[in-house]
Amino acid sequence: MSPPSLWWAAKETHRGTPVVVKMENPNNWSMVELESPSDDDFLCQTEAVKGGRNRNAKQLTWVLLLRAHRAAGCLASLAAAFLSLTSAVRRRVASGRTDTPGKSRLFACIKGFLLLSLLLLGFETAAYFKGWHFRQPDLHLYDVRGAFDWLYSTWVLIRVAYLAPPLQLLTTVCIVLFLIQSLDRLILCLGCLWIKLRNIKPLAKHGIVDLESGDADGYFPMVLVQIPMCNEKEVYQQSIAAVCNLEWPKGRMLVQVLDDSDDPVTQSMIKEDVHKWQQNGANIIYRHRVIREGYKAGNLKSAMNCSYVKDYEFVAIFDADFQPNPDFLMRTIPHFKDNEDVGLVQARWSFVNREENLLTRLQLINLAFHFEVEQQVNGIFLNFFGFNGTAGIWRIKALEESGGWLERTTVEDMDIAVRAHLHGWKFVFLNDVEVVANSIVVVMVFGPFLAFLMCVSYVALLNVQCQCELPESYEAYRKQQHRWHSGPMQLFRLCLPDIIRSEISILKKANIIFLFFLLRKLILPFYSFTLFCIILPMTMFIPEATLPSWVVCYIPATMSFLNILPSPKSFPFIVPYLLFENTMSVTKFNAMISGLFQLGSAYEWVVTKKSGRSSEGDLISLAEKEQSPAPPHRNNSEPNLDEMREEIMQQEQLAAEKKKKKHNWIYMKELALAFLLLTASARSLLSAQGIHFYFLLFQGISFLLVGLDLIGEQVE
Repeated sequence: MSPPSLWWAAKETHRGTPVVVKMENPNNWSMVELESPSDDDFLCQTEAVKGGRNRNAKQLTWVLLLRAHRAAGCLASLAAAFLSLTSAVRRRVASGRTDTPGKSRLFACIKGFLLLSLLLLGFETAAYFKGWHFRQPDLHLYDVRGAFDWLYSTWVLIRVAYLAPPLQLLTTVCIVLFLIQSLDRLILCLGCLWIKLRNIKPLAKHGIVDLESGDADGYFPMVLVQIPMCNEKEVYQQSIAAVCNLEWPKGRMLVQVLDDSDDPVTQSMIKEDVHKWQQNGANIIYRHRVIREGYKAGNLKSAMNCSYVKDYEFVAIFDADFQPNPDFLMRTIPHFKDNEDVGLVQARWSFVNREENLLTRLQLINLAFHFEVEQQVNGIFLNFFGFNGTAGIWRIKALEESGGWLERTTVEDMDIAVRAHLHGWKFVFLNDVEVVANSIVVVMVFGPFLAFLMCVSYVALLNVQCQCELPESYEAYRKQQHRWHSGPMQLFRLCLPDIIRSEISILKKANIIFLFFLLRKLILPFYSFTLFCIILPMTMFIPEATLPSWVVCYIPATMSFLNILPSPKSFPFIVPYLLFENTMSVTKFNAMISGLFQLGSAYEWVVTKKSGRSSEGDLISLAEKEQSPAPPHRNNSEPNLDEMREEIMQQEQLAAEKKKKKHNWIYMKELALAFLLLTASARSLLSAQGIHFYFLLFQGISFLLVGLDLIGEQVE
């Protein structure tokens, strides 16, 4: 209990505001006001108040003293947090490795622009203190009274006559592209809304057959399951176990483990695991290429050349970090029956580490919109979307007619999807979701339309899903995004003549060329980087060219809001998401340019680093299967649950030991852009541009955090 409280009250007839002062000890005390006083009660003079109300000077002193103490405590907390952050940054920088861009032309341009901006900032600051106080809207001439004034006035005239017009033209072009892309995103959201209102979804003509019923008339075609992998020892056990537990007649499914690992230890571990499943009765084989060419496409192409593949009708593909549910084939294969023009059935992904750190949460926003809106809308209305490279089932006839797997790009999945679409094959995207949500607050604040989108967001369990991992380090995510954005530009150059010569309709050709490739793969990274990382800083030093506030703030905020609707739990991260997307624009823009002009990095393929995480449901499902009787048409042999637990614990111990050997990277391009944006924000203060200053400031801080690799996990 605290000591007795001290009370101060006025000695006159009218008492002042009652105040309670609690003192735990002489250095720790606080105040509670029983009746909040107005400003007039404390600030007005006593003789100006009617009724002869007197003011208690001691009361005023205590209140001001206590509030000053609170303010000092708040400042002390902020200072401690700042020191802690500074210490973390110092440790990261000390253990970091510099990511040298080498002879990158983009990095050289950014460095030159940064040096020029620093010189201009000093020049503009000197002019400001010499009396050149003007803003762009009320620009007027000043008296030239010296060499400096003459030099600065000449600079102003050069800006007005030669620099501002082309910059304003480029700004207008980027704004138009920005609005077109925003309109495309809005139309996709309206399409998703229509799908939910009409309850439109792909339906199989034949229902799912229960294997335990012993129905001999069920639809069980021959299915080949492929698991391509390369040096992924952290996750191979989970994927192989999940595939071997798929519910399908044993004699009508073959599993191919396509190992491209160049590490002998990893090869032996995977081969041993495959042998263990063979001993348990699984129909599984191990393949290793001697000549490893063509990356993943070469691996899949080599596997499809096996003589026994002609006996199979469908092929399911799962990357090494994917863990399909046991009923995956039972829910996807029926969509092919009596639909001879369906060449691909794509399932949605779920992520076992979506809440691991800030980086994985931000990735979830993009991928949720990709599946919930983009692929679902394109699948329903156009029967075409980009194959995701995994968690999908192809009709082998469609692959063969489309030319099979080609090693010409780093996006072999998109390549085969485009060629299959040009040959008339249709795609089906499965997005079955059970919605359990309450959006009363959203209805009150954002209106019925956005509220309904919130309701239809996937907040519940997916019926057809495939679990996988998100990159947990920025280094892995950056390399993945580079491949995903350079490959489409390579493919566009190669496929454009085939698209023009194809026999599909004009509307489908326009959709592939203008929407699928140009708008969503080229224009998006171009305007995002150019508008917010180049043009906006330049308009601070050339204020005669303007960038409206609604382009800087309102439209990006609205688009970010629409992007985040499919993952409503991510709403607290809407501001970091907006800033991080602009930060990633430098990587995406560089990748797009590399792929478009066939630069060296366009053909770079780096396997995304995995951590080997698994969900809690994995062990539970295996435990339930061990306790249940085996169905008649499948082998129910699984590895011992205790052994799996021991292996998982060993992996966690190894991961804990490796933490000491981890490091972070220091990204020079991102750091250069950070200082460029911060320099531009300092210049914006001279022109009193409020919203531009805050945007540049926070965007510069975002680039700084990413440049120091303070987002995501460290890498080995």
